[in-house]
Amino acid sequence: MERLINFDPQWINDIVITGINIFILFFVMSYFLFNPAREVLEKRRKRIAGDLETAKTSREDALALKAEYEDKIKSIDKEAQEILDAARKKAKKQEADILAEAREEANRIVDRANREIELEKKKALEDMKTEIVSIASLMAEKAVAASMDVKIQDSLIEETLKEMGESTWQS
Repeated sequence: MERLINFDPQWINDIVITGINIFILFFVMSYFLFNPAREVLEKRRKRIAGDLETAKTSREDALALKAEYEDKIKSIDKEAQEILDAARKKAKKQEADILAEAREEANRIVDRANREIELEKKKALEDMKTEIVSIASLMAEKAVAASMDVKIQDSLIEETLKEMGESTWQS
């Protein structure tokens, strides 16, 4: 028998057996190597997807917390401003109270000084009256003692006035 295209049956048999062995080896290798590698890759893909999801939720949580903290900071700023405004108002009120007290105290001091001045004036007038009475009694003594006429009385009055001083009569 002549060979067709130079294929001999042994060679074809070897090729078929080698092909079957390759397919068997491929299926066995895929079972022992490819499936675990696929499982590892699938686990890794799931883990990465989970990590990405966790990162996304963490980022969203962080943004929410950031917004919350910014709101709190704004409210704290408002509260601090309100506290400062209240303190300023209280300080203004205290300033007004202190000024009012100082004015009242100044008025009391002025009133007391005016009363003391009035008392001093009254005392000076009383002293002047006493002095005038004593001067008048001295004049009467001198007038009686000298039994004088009008000229002598006038000169005595002038002399007494000079002794008292002109400033006494001017007040």
